[in-house]
Amino acid sequence: MVDNSAEMRRGASNGRRWRSLLEVGIIVVAALLLIFVVPPLLVGIGQGFRVNLLGRYLALAIAALGIDLIWGYTGILSLGHGLFFALGGYSLAMYLQLQLPAGQLPEFFTLYGVTELPAFWQPFYSLPFTIAAIILLPSLVAAVLGYLVFRNRIRGVYFSILTQASLIVFFNFFNGQQKLINGTNGLKTDTAVLFGQQVGAPPMQASFLWTDGVVSGGCLCPLSLVNPGAVRSPVGCHPG
Repeated sequence: MVDNSAEMRRGASNGRRWRSLLEVGIIVVAALLLIFVVPPLLVGIGQGFRVNLLGRYLALAIAALGIDLIWGYTGILSLGHGLFFALGGYSLAMYLQLQLPAGQLPEFFTLYGVTELPAFWQPFYSLPFTIAAIILLPSLVAAVLGYLVFRNRIRGVYFSILTQASLIVFFNFFNGQQKLINGTNGLKTDTAVLFGQQVGAPPMQASFLWTDGVVSGGCLCPLSLVNPGAVRSPVGCHPG
């Protein structure tokens, strides 16, 4: 009886493992088709504008994964995820705005009488610096906010209100900087030229989608291996 019971448990465990591998395989194949096959097909049939939509869906999917991890596993509802996406987005937009002939300024600066590029814009001429800023700036802000919040043991609805308040503070701050980052109008990038092509052109949008898919996959695949152990650890478990 003991042996049969052990064999049944091993069989059930193997079955779950194979089902998990099958699910992962289906997801990987679907993702590869979505990233590498669908964009050229859309461009080929004259539906290139939908490539931009695919990129937005992928970005929102990454945001959804973050919300699933912090809310679904820990029970902590964050209403401020848009803040971190905005910081990374503005970093890239500033780099794209500076893809101009030497001596020229982004167009919106002339509307407000700015004749010299602000000092904090200068480093964004560099692509390596921009990539580092996209990763490190949101991480730094999240680390500071997280330290202050968890050090004071803020949880539940108070945590949600605080994260939403932080988002509103940054939103109002960004909107008030008309001369520096164009305020409520934001930084327009679809007409910027990168590597000889307009950023809003379907081929460039497809390149962004492929790059996003490769980078996201490279980051999320290791995390998918680490997260199961992390969320089951004492640190990752929800105390309730």
